[in-house]
Amino acid sequence: MNRVYVCSCFGITDKQVKEHAAAGACTPRQIASATKAGTDCGSCVRTIQGILGRGACPRRELLAKGDAVSVLAAEPEPVRSPELAEAA
Repeated sequence: MNRVYVCSCFGITDKQVKEHAAAGACTPRQIASATKAGTDCGSCVRTIQGILGRGACPRRELLAKGDAVSVLAAEPEPVRSPELAEAA
């Protein structure tokens, strides 16, 4: 079994990056959130970008159609801690 490590800091393989991309991760930041890849030395970020390529990402499809409202609606709400919510 051949394993191609994309992120040697956290032992993340190209297969794992592709699986997360298939599940909806469209950016290196989303891959980092799921796997921590790219969050230590950062040398794998360009490789992750290459794996993700310019494939079909829901946000990219909406932008290509010029539907900026849908893109903004697709953005998740920021998570706030209860302490911050009370202070506001």
